[in-house]
Amino acid sequence: MTIDNLFTRLKSLGNETRRRHNTQAGAPDNQFGVKMGDLRTIAKELKTNHPLALQLWQTGNVEAQLIATLIMKPRELSPQELDQLTRSTTCSQVADWLNAYVVPQHPDHETLQVKWMKAKDRWAARAGWNLTASLVKTDPALLDLSALLDRIEKELPQARPEVQWTMNNTLAAIGIHHPKLRKRAVAIGDQIGLYRDWPTSKGCTPPFVPVWVAEMVKRQGAATQPPQHP
Repeated sequence: MTIDNLFTRLKSLGNETRRRHNTQAGAPDNQFGVKMGDLRTIAKELKTNHPLALQLWQTGNVEAQLIATLIMKPRELSPQELDQLTRSTTCSQVADWLNAYVVPQHPDHETLQVKWMKAKDRWAARAGWNLTASLVKTDPALLDLSALLDRIEKELPQARPEVQWTMNNTLAAIGIHHPKLRKRAVAIGDQIGLYRDWPTSKGCTPPFVPVWVAEMVKRQGAATQPPQHP
């Protein structure tokens, strides 16, 4: 499938309601408003195709970049190429798919995490904090958690919205997975108040750290309780 053919198909699948939703979430005009499920279907049809993925990314089109994250081969990217892709992200949805499906699979993601945690670029910083949030759970020995809390307390209020999201995720992860630091993590979240008024559907957990941490700790406790026999 050529890029022209793919764009013709994407245009036919475009939905104005979805496009408006994407725009409100920060997506640029270079988009069609295609549902995520349709993009996943197209990616399955294309299968892994690294050269095509790179071409799609360069178009700057939101849907093209989303598909690219699903069909590229992360290990065929140099660290410099992955850094460039990360910094040329078009919107948060693309950043989240890149950070979920490409970045963690790259052999140099730990080195890039260190680099991105110092970055001024909003998308590189978002990626750095996303990796850090994962390390808080999977390999905290690589981190100075107390120093991270110091930094979050200082930087989170003034950080760009794109960075705040994954920085907040890191704060929550510390509170959820590290009981000795839980009280301080929750206090920082409460003091800053980020996402305190986040609209939440019934049955969902809001990203406001005090509520998020309490709910996840409650679930962890329920999961470790032995079954009750009649």
